[in-house]
Amino acid sequence: MHIDLSGKTALVTGSTAGIGFAIAKGLAASGAEVVLNGRGQDRVDAALAKLKQAVPNAKLRGIAGDVGTVEGCNDLVTALPEVDILINNAGIYGAQDFFEISDEEWSRYFEINVMSGIRLARAYMQGMLKQNWGRIVFISSESALNIPTEMIQYGMTKTAQLAISRGLAKLTSGTGVTVNSVLPGPTMSEGVETFVKDLARQNKQSEKEAAANFVKQHRPGSLLQRFADTGEVANMVVYVASKEASATNGAALRVEGGIVDTIA
Repeated sequence: MHIDLSGKTALVTGSTAGIGFAIAKGLAASGAEVVLNGRGQDRVDAALAKLKQAVPNAKLRGIAGDVGTVEGCNDLVTALPEVDILINNAGIYGAQDFFEISDEEWSRYFEINVMSGIRLARAYMQGMLKQNWGRIVFISSESALNIPTEMIQYGMTKTAQLAISRGLAKLTSGTGVTVNSVLPGPTMSEGVETFVKDLARQNKQSEKEAAANFVKQHRPGSLLQRFADTGEVANMVVYVASKEASATNGAALRVEGGIVDTIA
């Protein structure tokens, strides 16, 4: 299958590193004009330079802004009034004791992980429906289905994304617009690489051993039995964003290595 996204403009939020950067790279390699986003201009500029080196002929733009705020979303939409492909990737996570999570922290997670996607979908989806083509993808997580006790606040936001994605998909009935969610599992992003290196040093193991042991201990149901790499997640997202994925709508697509024990 040859995916050609020439002539399409794609916005990937939170795309200066990790899964978001890999998605941006995959979309750019498929011919889309890609808009990178991050909170700081320095990080956006660095990501642009890195992506330009990886995909020399890519059409790229960068817009700095915090999509976890109303103002940040509004500024982004003002700078970029229309997109064909919206990848809602921006998000935060972290282990916290449920009994110590404040109301403010619950609200912060919801604003960044959930409201960012809601605001941007509200801004861009009507234009997609008008032109009868568009793709919206929420980057959720296996934690949406397999709620981690150490990150309940995170799991809540990822489950919310599934509900929003499915509801928005129903609004596209009979059109060329689709809305889907992609659910990664443990993925070797830059932050995870640092964590694994620290773990390897502490346990006097190789990084490969430390990563494998972590998955076996903390995600024993994994069929993959390793961390996915960011490119493996990006491959699914690029497909869902393609013209070829026209019959995939309202779906929760898992790239989590078989951790979630269900046949549907």
